[in-house]
Amino acid sequence: MFKLIYYVPDTHLDLTKTAVFNAGAGTIGNYEHCAWQVLGTGQFKPLKGANPFIGTLNALEQVAEWRVEMMVAPSVASEVLKALKASHPYEEPAFEFIQLVEIADTE
Repeated sequence: MFKLIYYVPDTHLDLTKTAVFNAGAGTIGNYEHCAWQVLGTGQFKPLKGANPFIGTLNALEQVAEWRVEMMVAPSVASEVLKALKASHPYEEPAFEFIQLVEIADTE
């Protein structure tokens, strides 16, 4: 199992969640569309050659962004990544997949 973590501006929060849920992310047992999210501040400085959705070249930008986390089965991870990139407004969206270790329940 993987945990997907990504950062997105408020304007595209629901769009990206819907896209990755439709691709199979966010399922835990008998529940679907499971996610955790928190609002924070992202920072970046677009360099020469960038085409930023927010901000201007060579200027440090700080923007409100959502950190979104959800579970992703390995069988759908590739499709989830495609859906995230297709629905995300940033030229270079920040995301990560963390591989989780499953521990057997001994009770």
